[in-house]
Amino acid sequence: MMLVEETTVPQLALPVAQFKDHMRLGSGFSDDGLQDGVLESYLRAAMAAIEARTGKILIERSFSWTLTGWRDARRQPLPVAPVSAISEVALITLEGAETAADSWYLEPDMQRPSLKASGTSLPAIPTNGRVRIGLLAGYGPEWSDLPADLAQAVLMLAAHYYEYRHDVTHGTPSMPFGVSALIEQYRTVRLFMGGPL
Repeated sequence: MMLVEETTVPQLALPVAQFKDHMRLGSGFSDDGLQDGVLESYLRAAMAAIEARTGKILIERSFSWTLTGWRDARRQPLPVAPVSAISEVALITLEGAETAADSWYLEPDMQRPSLKASGTSLPAIPTNGRVRIGLLAGYGPEWSDLPADLAQAVLMLAAHYYEYRHDVTHGTPSMPFGVSALIEQYRTVRLFMGGPL
């Protein structure tokens, strides 16, 4: 399985001004935007860390997910949430020939969206081949689309990264308790041995 981010978070969607306010950085000086690139990098790092920890995509963007077999013939849980659209399901042979698949639909869910069979089963994946699923995931295209607690967690974690940017010791926690507490409810419970994934 391979999940590829096809588009990145647009620079305009990042709350750099809000982050400056959160950090109580001075404003009105001639070099006001001097640190914008650095602040943007910490925001992106914080978003990536929270997305990795929760499995939730914060700002909407396109992904492609390739796999070699279905987990279940009738339902394939998707690796991220929330998913607002599936743009393609392409069956790919060992030689690389592609065919658009049909007989499927998106079952939206905030925790575990799925690709479901509209008939008896999902399309058959070619022998030694794979399937590529194109999907649009995220809470929305704007920062304001995020739930307030996730937005606050991103600002807090980005501030933590900024504060400890020169610290090379291992005594500083990578995820502060306050951030962990805010994102805990968004984490997906994963059960194996026949249980839901």
